Amino acid sequence: QVQLVESGGGLVQAGGSLRLSCAASGFTFSAYAMGWFRQAPGKEREFVARITQSGGLTNYADSVQGRFTISRDNAKNTVYLQMTSLKPEDTAVYYCAAAIMNTDDYKLYSYWGQGTQVTVSS
Repeated sequence: QVQLVESGGGLVQAGGSLRLSCAASGFTFSAYAMGWFRQAPGKEREFVARITQSGGLTNYADSVQGRFTISRDNAKNTVYLQMTSLKPEDTAVYYCAAAIMNTDDYKLYSYWGQGTQVTVSS
């Protein structure tokens, strides 16, 4: 069955870094664009970053542009999110997701992971 399993979350001080990983299985990973989203308590799920099937194009939310980097390894069926210069407002549950089309719209993503908590202390 389809699985997306995130890892790498945790507690970090402001200014620190974390690297999230998302291991995919049960579908043709290289055929899907991949995205990262996040949801803070009491807030809607928001787009963070996305990457095309080949990894050739990436797109970021304005709030993370220049601090976060999305990448993928199709040989390992894994997508990554390198997060640097973390801020307390980055605190959220981070989800990876897969979509046939390259989009920011979370409603168009077919498969989702269970999420990993990122907490940034001030």
